[in-house]
Amino acid sequence: MSSESVRAFSGRDADELTIDRLSRDELVMDDVRISPDQLEQQAQVAEQHANPQLAANFRRAAELALMSEADVMALYESLRPHRATAEELEALAVTLEGVPAPLCAALVREAAAVYARRGLLR
Repeated sequence: MSSESVRAFSGRDADELTIDRLSRDELVMDDVRISPDQLEQQAQVAEQHANPQLAANFRRAAELALMSEADVMALYESLRPHRATAEELEALAVTLEGVPAPLCAALVREAAAVYARRGLLR
């Protein structure tokens, strides 16, 4: 992937993201966030290199990139052992489907099933 094709979440070309611009306060938070499109490109590269697990992680990350930092942190907190009930995790999965973040919703449901088997639900 050439640097000309890399864009920040804001749409700004990666070549425009410099320390000088940062020191002059010319960059905003979305200039340093990765975009869902870039994450999908990384997923495709991972697939081309026979790494489907990494590709799946990049695709889930692409879904999360559309969410607020607070929502992502709440998701992580809910997925910690003994932090949520099965019902709370199912409600979280339904919410994620509405984002839409169907891959993340599926992961939450998978985690809920594993947590139930291992006694890790609240």
